[in-house]
Amino acid sequence: MNLLKDIIATYSKKRKQEKYIATLRQITPPTKIRSSLFEDKVTFKHIGLIGDIIYSIPCMLALANDKNIELYLDLSQKSMYPKGHKHYNGDKILTPNSVEFLAPLILSNPKFTICKAHDNEAIDYDLNEFRRYPFDYRMGHICRWYFFTFAVNYDLGKNWISVTKKEELTREIIISRSFRYRAPTIEYNFLAKFNNISFIGLEDEYLDMKKVIPNLKHIKVLNALDLAQTIAGCKFFIGNQSFSFAVAEAIKVKRVLEVCYETPNVIPEGQNGYDFCFQPQFEKIVTDLIHNA
Repeated sequence: MNLLKDIIATYSKKRKQEKYIATLRQITPPTKIRSSLFEDKVTFKHIGLIGDIIYSIPCMLALANDKNIELYLDLSQKSMYPKGHKHYNGDKILTPNSVEFLAPLILSNPKFTICKAHDNEAIDYDLNEFRRYPFDYRMGHICRWYFFTFAVNYDLGKNWISVTKKEELTREIIISRSFRYRAPTIEYNFLAKFNNISFIGLEDEYLDMKKVIPNLKHIKVLNALDLAQTIAGCKFFIGNQSFSFAVAEAIKVKRVLEVCYETPNVIPEGQNGYDFCFQPQFEKIVTDLIHNA
């Protein structure tokens, strides 16, 4: 019986590798789509998700090579989340509201001169090219998916977004926890014994967390820039693999990541980045940060 299992496993691995190689042979590596050698700008297109857009910024900065950047967001793409994953854009990855929410943060970087819905504008790079490659995108590091595709590098230990922090929040621990990518067995109820705990995120996410942290406050934000400035000002940030953590990672605030073992594709880089997927380690990290801050 064990021999049969080994034979099946070996065959399956071989077939998977053959498919991988065959797919690679059909792909032409992406290059600049149009010739704009003498222009002072580089243009990009992206389909989202909004967290992925944040993680694609290092690639854009590397490809732009100090030129200005125009970012166009494709609103035509259907959702890629599995059935049962809660998502607030319905059957679309991005909506006009997504662009309105995200644009102020993107445009806060002086290198970005445009962030708007794509309307047949000419582009230099389609950032969605990485999806053609046969890589297991549940794994690795989202930023590096773009590096794999476009053959660039960026120091991910440095921040790639800078914002003005809200000074009044320096004693506040801020949490954001989406319904997606929650690690099994992880509980936040031990935080109820601490003061100055706030939540940033959607109303139903907040109400869900308030069940276990009764003293939890809700910070509501106007847009992604407001969210970033709020996170930048906090004592430290705790989040799972959601948009809010992407922002915390981009600005390099002191941050703690809840890792989903099925999809470990977010990795804190540089100073002040912590991650966990087990309860005792989670509680130790948080307690140490509270007492040593």
